Amino acid sequence: MNNYEQQPRQTINTEVGLNGFMTKMFGWMGLAVLVSAATAFAMNMYSVSITNMRGGSLFIPLIVWIILPFVISGQSMKRPTVAFVGLMVYAMVTGAVISMYSMIYSGETMAAAFVSSAAVFLSMAAMGAMTKRDLTKVGTQASAALIGLIVAMIVNLFLRSQLIAFIFSFVAVIVFAALTAWDTQRMKRMYLQYGDQVSVNGLAVNGALQLYLDFVNLFLQFLQIFGMFGGSRD
Repeated sequence: MNNYEQQPRQTINTEVGLNGFMTKMFGWMGLAVLVSAATAFAMNMYSVSITNMRGGSLFIPLIVWIILPFVISGQSMKRPTVAFVGLMVYAMVTGAVISMYSMIYSGETMAAAFVSSAAVFLSMAAMGAMTKRDLTKVGTQASAALIGLIVAMIVNLFLRSQLIAFIFSFVAVIVFAALTAWDTQRMKRMYLQYGDQVSVNGLAVNGALQLYLDFVNLFLQFLQIFGMFGGSRD
């Protein structure tokens, strides 16, 4: 009788814990997006841009933008609070970088890119959270495709083909959409497997970072796609 009553209670506790974890993870990811948007808006309002920097100073925020995610991920399980602060700092740096795009693309284009990326992100995240299908193979293939895509994009920097860049942007949207679903499912499974052995806050920060990167990259790719359809500033 006791075993019969204990099983439902454990299931309920697991579901409550999982819901709390997912809410925290997506909440922090959403907060990072808001911080980025507010930073970009503030810099545009006061006509501040990192492009105003000269010499090596221009590369400082760009270097931080590339390196900081690795630092945050490394500290997330050891120092969750430090990692959370790092996530917010990274969101501000990303907002500063995005503010440069406002000098190239119109407000309508940036708004369309944001809405499109949000729609794709929410749809794929919901699928990753609810599907019972194992997305590990999909995530592995998407990760491999991303590496190949990055190499091809670097090559295209020398070729300067707009058609190739346009095709790559569409491919990148598919890749990051798949990664969004996979990252969501992966973090859910990590909580169910290790939630009682590691810091839940640290795991949530790590998940928020991964999903935030997926969203930002979706936004940047949609921005390029819409920009190629005449959404650039003259």
